[in-house]
Amino acid sequence: MLDRRKFLKLSASLSALPLLPSGLQASKSTGIKPGLVRNGSVISAAHWGALKLVLKEGKIVKSEPWEKVTEMDNPLQHYTPCLAYRSRIKYPFVRQSYLKDPNNPKPELRGKEPFIRVPYEQAIALVAEQLRKTRESKGNNAIFGGSYGWKSSGNVHNARTLLHRFLNLTGGFVGGLGDYSTGASQVIMPYVLGSIEVYEQQTSWENILTYSKCVVIWGADPLATLRIAWTATDQRGLAYFEKLKKSQIKVICIDPVRTDTADFLGAEWIAPRPNTDVALMLGMAYQLVATNKHDKKFLDTYTTGFEVFLEYLQGKKDGVPKSPEWASEICGVSVATIKRLATLFASQQTMLMSGWAMQRAQHGEQPHWMLVTLACMLGQIGTKGGGFGLSYHYSNGGVPTCKGGVISGMNALRRGIWKEGKFIGLVSEAHSEDVPEWLDDGTSSAIPVARIADALLNPGKTLEHNGQKLIYPDIDFIYWVGGNPIVHQQDTNKNLRAWRKPRTVVVHEIYWTPTAKMADILLPITSAYERDDITMSGDYSNMHIIPMKQAIAPVGESKDDYQIFSDLSRHYGQEIFELFTQKNQKPKDFIREYYESARQQTKSFGELFTPMPSFEEFWAKNVPITFQPTAESQEWVRFADFIEDPILNALGTDSGLIEIYSPRVASYKYQDCQGHPMWFEPSEWLGNASKQTPFHLITSHSKYRLHSQLCQTRLRDIYAIQGREPILIHKKDAKRLGIKNGDVVRVFNARGEVLAGAVVSDCIRQGVVRLCEGSWYDPDNKGLCKSGSANVLTMDKPASRLSNGNCAHTSLVNIEKYTKPLPPLSAFHAPKIRNGS
Repeated sequence: MLDRRKFLKLSASLSALPLLPSGLQASKSTGIKPGLVRNGSVISAAHWGALKLVLKEGKIVKSEPWEKVTEMDNPLQHYTPCLAYRSRIKYPFVRQSYLKDPNNPKPELRGKEPFIRVPYEQAIALVAEQLRKTRESKGNNAIFGGSYGWKSSGNVHNARTLLHRFLNLTGGFVGGLGDYSTGASQVIMPYVLGSIEVYEQQTSWENILTYSKCVVIWGADPLATLRIAWTATDQRGLAYFEKLKKSQIKVICIDPVRTDTADFLGAEWIAPRPNTDVALMLGMAYQLVATNKHDKKFLDTYTTGFEVFLEYLQGKKDGVPKSPEWASEICGVSVATIKRLATLFASQQTMLMSGWAMQRAQHGEQPHWMLVTLACMLGQIGTKGGGFGLSYHYSNGGVPTCKGGVISGMNALRRGIWKEGKFIGLVSEAHSEDVPEWLDDGTSSAIPVARIADALLNPGKTLEHNGQKLIYPDIDFIYWVGGNPIVHQQDTNKNLRAWRKPRTVVVHEIYWTPTAKMADILLPITSAYERDDITMSGDYSNMHIIPMKQAIAPVGESKDDYQIFSDLSRHYGQEIFELFTQKNQKPKDFIREYYESARQQTKSFGELFTPMPSFEEFWAKNVPITFQPTAESQEWVRFADFIEDPILNALGTDSGLIEIYSPRVASYKYQDCQGHPMWFEPSEWLGNASKQTPFHLITSHSKYRLHSQLCQTRLRDIYAIQGREPILIHKKDAKRLGIKNGDVVRVFNARGEVLAGAVVSDCIRQGVVRLCEGSWYDPDNKGLCKSGSANVLTMDKPASRLSNGNCAHTSLVNIEKYTKPLPPLSAFHAPKIRNGS
């Protein structure tokens, strides 16, 4: 799987010197002093920014932003006390049947029977024993190294990397391909643009504010999603949206919901039916051609395949011209509006800012492919203030890149070769070329992350994926850290059936999440506030290096992932332990190593750039280092080099040009993703809604959470309705159903049912409802989710055979007022725990 952070750091780094190798032995004199602040404050960081934590009598009593950047408050920054103490797992636990007989663990009872507390050493020994037993009986392909991206901030305590490091050393594992966020787009964009694109730096905001005349925010709500970032937010993206509000630039928001961003910017709101953005774009494209406003010179010079696409656009292939009239029937936007938008975009410098929601849908490859095609027809790609961008709503894309040291991080190491239970060595850099086939028995399997439930239920099934054929392995051991897959995977009930199939599930968790409750062996993990670490802010800007000082002692018997995997490594011998720990280095040694590597980079820049103090001074001062953007980065325009010389600066596509038509994609002969962008009718949308399921469900990101993170905090009191996740419904739909603001409703379809609290408004398209993803799954004894977890309702089908991305936004549901007594919530409580005796 392409690591999002590695990719961003590679593309954004301006360093003149290479990073120090991770195997470099750091000095044991790190300058980190023992002891914690009992009364006072320390600096730390989370995905929602650099934080100042206030302590009283050794407890976190308050958290606030380290710096105030915008007029807008980010409420996520104020709830660290809840994160430190609420819903915590304090001790190791093993599921009752599993502890009684690991050889007959009754996985069908997973999540249904009590846990038993065990000593830490017993839990570690049990994990090591069962992992070894699985490898010996079923091979490395039976082990799934499950972890998903939004682990705690920090470059040392990277849960996913540490898991993969351990599993690699001990023989290998099945991993994941892609991610849930951009599963479709990140697969199609390399064919179209030669890069993954969704995690690339964007044209500088400085250019937009100076040169753009029109900004289109398409399927995104940046005011909500820019509250967080992959590392720690630098908050500058929100500051630029404040500047956009004060500018004279026209802003248009295209979204079924009139978002907070649309309201804040006073934007024109256009509300298409969900899943119909491609049809809307096709109607605009047709109008550009019909009025001769498409840029022929740009298309001839910088793209390939437009003539093939044009035949489809004009209906020469299927007899259906994709006219504004045709598009209006599908998307529900008026013909006059479609024509007006096409003319408006072509007549002035326009920046198309797309979110990712439109590609988390069936045929999700098509929207961004068509967006690029539309931008090509406008001819503004690579110009100041024009073109398109796929990451302005995420991690502060477009904030100019600063010149400074870049903090490196833990790596996953190479795979260990084992024969008859003995460690022989690591696979060489050339992989199997230097290793006899009889020795190289590790796995090379990986499956698209959103197909995990399908894989668990269908071992041996062949999956067509991105021009290849993959075979699902027979997974019998799931090791999951740093994520909450029971909540983030679509079709929760199907996912639960899948998770009750493997023999063993090991989970590292901080909190009593739904995933923790589905473990066989559960190990309690420290939060980011109970350990030392280091991180950067600004996934694109690289603006700060932030010390993440331990604020409080570990809660209960919780330990960090590095400690647990170090202890597990000992069960595989001293050599594995020394490889995993790099000769018994402690986390504080890695922190110093990564800092000194970045400091060496800054020394090469000269006195014109921000110097970095010694590590001892940096750590003692406990203040982030701030780097400054360069003039070049402030003027930077995405694709400008390509536009200047498309031969010398060719793209990474097969042709070196933007591929509106991709012969390679066409060669796969997938009916659900062909050689150029097209409109495909989804299996569930308002065009085939019925009395049984009349509403289209969209599952946006909540502005009060990071997916499921923060769900158990007091922040929930701000937005929950009678304890339930709010569902947005149009006032006319609500009136017809006899639903009033604040009522609890049952939302249901054939896949499941949830309770939610009604928010009645006219800021959503009629026939559409919004239930934000991330609420913790909380079933009653009949399977009704009491808290309102959206993925109980969403469809677990692949976007197409090309990407196999998730399609969370392709779902129909029904709603009715809930009149029974409200069941109490239990999502944030510990499950039944029994005495081991």
